[in-house]
Amino acid sequence: MRIAKWMIGLALVAGVAGTAQAQRDPDYAAARAAGQIGEQTDGYLGVVGNAPDNVRAIVRDINIKRKSVYTQRAGAGSTIEQFAFVSGCNLIARTEPGEMYQTPSGAWKQRGAGAPERDPRCV
Repeated sequence: MRIAKWMIGLALVAGVAGTAQAQRDPDYAAARAAGQIGEQTDGYLGVVGNAPDNVRAIVRDINIKRKSVYTQRAGAGSTIEQFAFVSGCNLIARTEPGEMYQTPSGAWKQRGAGAPERDPRCV
């Protein structure tokens, strides 16, 4: 899959928009800090392990908003999935130490002090 550089900029903006809104929600912040949710490689938020229903609802709501942004911003020459993937690359890169993210193999990992493992296609 070839990913255009302009998509990276747009995906970064899309990721920031969705993340900024969610960070205002104290339940989201608590679930993220507790390792109950994390960034997935596909650009969506994921539930890590057995999270309570309220956490699952937060994830569902954020993912609906993300898909809406991805759908609006995916331009000619890219699919929603490609745009979401690039967003996932950027969102994983911006995780903080202690937060959960999905590795290219699909496993959940807690971010350490170093850079997170990302798909080799991430620029």
